[in-house]
Amino acid sequence: MSRSNGNATARLPGRSAMSDGSRFFALLLVCCLLVTVSMWAVTLGTVHIPLRSVWQAIVGFDGSREHLLVMTIRLPRVLAALLAGSALAVSGAIMQAVTNNPLASPGLLGINAGASFAVVSVMTLFGAGTGDVYMWFAFAGAGGAALLVYTLGSFGLAGQSTIGLVLAGAIVATFLTALTSSVLIFDQSTLDAVRLWTAGSVSGRTMAQAAAVAPYILVGLAAALLLGRHLVTLSLGADAARSLGQNPMVWRAISVAIIILLAGSAVSLAGPIGFVGLVVPHIARLTIGVDYRWVLPFSAIGGALLVVAADTAGRMIFASQSFPVGVTIALVGAPFFLWLARNRAGGAT
Repeated sequence: MSRSNGNATARLPGRSAMSDGSRFFALLLVCCLLVTVSMWAVTLGTVHIPLRSVWQAIVGFDGSREHLLVMTIRLPRVLAALLAGSALAVSGAIMQAVTNNPLASPGLLGINAGASFAVVSVMTLFGAGTGDVYMWFAFAGAGGAALLVYTLGSFGLAGQSTIGLVLAGAIVATFLTALTSSVLIFDQSTLDAVRLWTAGSVSGRTMAQAAAVAPYILVGLAAALLLGRHLVTLSLGADAARSLGQNPMVWRAISVAIIILLAGSAVSLAGPIGFVGLVVPHIARLTIGVDYRWVLPFSAIGGALLVVAADTAGRMIFASQSFPVGVTIALVGAPFFLWLARNRAGGAT
């Protein structure tokens, strides 16, 4: 099996001319940039905190005002952005490989819509509660919606290809979004409570929330990296995968399970942040080629970098500590991706 996957990788069309050494060096540079931006983000705010004080708060918390700001507000926010960004980008990369569609994203499986509907429904029925409780309902809603989409998309002849999965995802996502909007129209208190979360936000996240979701995201990322070789074969299409000895249905199911784990956790923590799972894997493939053994780690680091940088930029530009990172990414990501898609389409014709 591994030999077939290796041969498939060697024959991939449009594979980047970059050597593995060049890819590793580029990945190292992106990691260094991520560390730099993350440390910078912790120091910024209404009160500037020197990097030395940030480090002292982490290794020797003393209860001072600066240390409280770092450990209860700024560091949890940055950690939430790192976790959500990496999970959304990697789940998007897997989605694009499984569906063989460069425009695919976690929202295609109804994950965002499922999480939003679950949180809004629980708040409407039982009233406001703690963020930790809503996190688990969001996770359950995201996973339930994705499982429903996969089940519906696997029926009939359409289930033999990715068309059924895409159509089922679009239908379920649209239906759940409509239900969520209907509930919010008639429940103003719920709308006020989830406004920031539904826009995608890491504001107000706690260390406990980040720690609760982190194991699921880390396990999902590790599983995704192990899946790299098989994603290379899946990205060639079902017929090519079968000819190389792979069972597309089995590996597609495994891929969907990892997507649920990653995207469901990310959405439960930071809300339905758009464009991360769409743009980051696309940029990774344009930069280092279509070998998913490299696309996945680049997507993980790039997604984390994008969300941290966008959240920091939103706080600085709009002078608001609660400005949703999802709005900042949409303002930059939408026109950038349109430009990117237009140029790629023009180059292909």
